[in-house]
Amino acid sequence: MSLCALRLTEAAAGIREGRFSSVELVGDCLKRIDEVDHDIHAWAFLDRDHAMRQAEAADDHRKHGKAVGPLHGVPLGIKDIFDTGDMPTEFGSDLWAGRTPRRDAAAVARLRAAGAVILGKTVTTEYAYYNPGKTRNPHNTAHTPGGSSSGSAAAVAALMAPGAIGSQTNGSVIRPAAFCGVVGFKPTHGLIPRSGALELSRTLDHVGVFGRSVEDVALLAEVLVGFDQEDPDTRPVACPPFTAVAASEPPLPPRFAFVHSPVWDQAEPVTRDAFAELIEILGDASSEVELGPRFAKAVDMHGIIMEVDMAHNLRRDYERGGDRLSTRLRQAIERGRTHLAVDYCNALSGIAPLNQALDHIFDEYDAILTPAAPGAAPGIETTGNPIFCTLWTYLGVPAISLPLMSSETGLPLGVQLVGRRGNDARLLRTAHWLVTASGTRCKVPSAGAKLAPGAAKRKMR
Repeated sequence: MSLCALRLTEAAAGIREGRFSSVELVGDCLKRIDEVDHDIHAWAFLDRDHAMRQAEAADDHRKHGKAVGPLHGVPLGIKDIFDTGDMPTEFGSDLWAGRTPRRDAAAVARLRAAGAVILGKTVTTEYAYYNPGKTRNPHNTAHTPGGSSSGSAAAVAALMAPGAIGSQTNGSVIRPAAFCGVVGFKPTHGLIPRSGALELSRTLDHVGVFGRSVEDVALLAEVLVGFDQEDPDTRPVACPPFTAVAASEPPLPPRFAFVHSPVWDQAEPVTRDAFAELIEILGDASSEVELGPRFAKAVDMHGIIMEVDMAHNLRRDYERGGDRLSTRLRQAIERGRTHLAVDYCNALSGIAPLNQALDHIFDEYDAILTPAAPGAAPGIETTGNPIFCTLWTYLGVPAISLPLMSSETGLPLGVQLVGRRGNDARLLRTAHWLVTASGTRCKVPSAGAKLAPGAAKRKMR
C-alpha cells in the first residue's frame, strides 16, 4: 500500500513507531498530488519545498529523542478560511488575493502543536458560501465535491492528504464528506475554537474535520477541542477522550432513531431506497421517530440568522467590492439587511427549546439516523443542497457523515448520525459501532444503493 493511502491514525502510528518517516509520507502525498490534482483541483496553495522542510524538521525532532505529539509528521490540508502565518489565506475571493496573515488560527496552531505538517491550503467556495470553486469530485470529475469545504473533502478522498479541516455554517462539512465518500465530523458548537478563521455567523459557525475512518476524525477532534479566550463560545472544561471512547465497545448495542426531519420530501429516490435497506438491516436497533411540528420552522430560522450575520460580518467587503461578489452571495447579504430585528431574536431564542425537545429522543436512542444530503453529488454547476444538515447546524449538535452506501452510478451516499449536544464522544462510539457492524471500514461500495458487501448478511441487534 502506498503511504498516501494510509488512514490518518495509521500514518501517525507508523511515524511514531519508526516504520517510515514524515519525509517519506509527505513525499508520497506530494507525488499523489502531482498525479491527480490537475483533474481534481483540491488545493488553493501548495508549496512543496515548504512542506518537505516541515517534514524534515519533524523527523529531526524525533531522531533527537524529543517527545512527539499525536499527529507528529502527519500532513494535513487546511481550508482556506483558516489563517496560516506561513501561507496565504484568501477566503476563496479575489478581493483577498495575496493576503498573508501574521499568525495561525487557533485550530492551525493546535495542529502544529500536535506535530502536524501543514501540507497546504485547500479550496473553499467564495467566503465559504455556495458559489462553486474549481474543485471536482474525485469519484467523477463531472460532479461537485460539495461545499464549502470542497478541497478538504476532495483531498482526503483522492488520497492526497490523510486528513483535513473545514468549517460548517450550514452543511459545509457533512455534505462534502458525503459527496466525496469520506468521514466528516462536525462537533458540538463551541467545542473547537474559531479564532483566526473567517467569521460568517458566531451562532452557526463550526470547525469540522475530515478523515478516512471514525478513528481519524476522533483523533483530529481531540487535538482541536479546548478553551480559547479569543472564542467566547468555548469553555474551560476538560477535553473529552474522543479517541479512546470512539474505539471502545458500547455497554449495549446502540439504538437509532430514524428521523425523516421536515425536509424528507426533498430526499431523492436513491436515498429513500438506500435508507429503506439500511433500516431493514438494522432491524430492532432502529425505529422511525417523528420530530413534531415545532421543528418545521428551523430551516427558516437558520436562514435568518445566517443572512443577518453575513450581512454584518461581510459588510466591508460588500461595500468596497460588492460588484466582484457572486450574485448569490450578494443577494444573501442584501436579504440579511432587510430582516427584522424581532425575527432575528426569535430565531436565536428558538435554539434552546428545540434542543430540549430532542432530549426525549436521546434518552431512548444513542443517535439520530438521517441522510447527509438529498442524494449523490450533482453536477459541477452547484455545490449541492445542504438541507439535511441545516437543522442540526442550527441546533449546534454533533453530526457525522459515514460513507456506507453508494448510488447506482457508484457515487457515494452519506449516512448522517446526529447526537445530543455535548455528547460527541458517545456519537463517535456509536458511529464506530455502525461501521464495524456493517462490515466496512468506511470504504465506498462499488455499485448500487446498498451498504458495503457483507453488511446485509445479518440483522444488527
